[in-house]
This record gives sequence, C-alpha cells and structure tokens, in this order.
Amino acid sequence: MPVAAAALLAVAAAYVMIACKPAAQNAGDRYEVMSPWGEADPIPLRGISPRINTLEGKKIGVFANSKRSAIPQARMTEKKLKGRFPTIQTEFYHSPEFNVMVVNTPNKEKFLDWINSIDAAVLMVGD
Repeated sequence: MPVAAAALLAVAAAYVMIACKPAAQNAGDRYEVMSPWGEADPIPLRGISPRINTLEGKKIGVFANSKRSAIPQARMTEKKLKGRFPTIQTEFYHSPEFNVMVVNTPNKEKFLDWINSIDAAVLMVGD
C-alpha cells in the first residue's frame, strides 16, 4: 500500500474512533458513527472583498502590527512594491498595540479612515 494511502487510512480510522459516540445511554457496545463528510454549509463561498485587477496607479496601504520585525518588513515591502509598480502610492499604518485588533483601540477612527483611503492593503505580522 502506498504511504499516502496508508496515512489517509490511519487518519480516517482515528477520526472514526474520535467521532464515534454512544448511540443511546446504556446501549452497551453500540455506537453511532458520524460521517466527516456530513452536512455541508449551503452558503456559497466568496471572497471577502472585490479584488483589484492591477496595482498600477493604486494607493496601497501597508499595515504593520506591533511585532518587532513588522515595521522593517513593511518598509521593505513598500520599497519593493514601488520598484515593481512605479505609479503606486503607499500609505503606511502602524498599530503599536500588542495582541489587540486595531478596531478595539482608541485608534479605531484613524484606522477606519486609513482603510477608506486605500485601494488595497498588505499586512505585516512581523514574526
């Protein structure tokens, strides 16, 4: 048996052992097996926002979080983007808060203004 098939079989067996639950209380050795392929979400998948077809002439937001290397990564990304797409503008945003989403900080309005002023964004985590 090929290694991939054996690994898949092992994962399926582990899933069945985990997903099994007693069919009824005091039912002895009887179990109900739940399918990992059960009920699919009926909502069709879609992107979270429309995509731009080119970066030329666009205003690109470059977001850096509070991690140590986020700002150097963001500045290097700005430089590379401007080198590759000379007609773009970049708008830098730095969030200094640790482990907090910007919309949950006093800078929420400033951040939302930044979001509304750009065509696309690149985010740096900085790990």
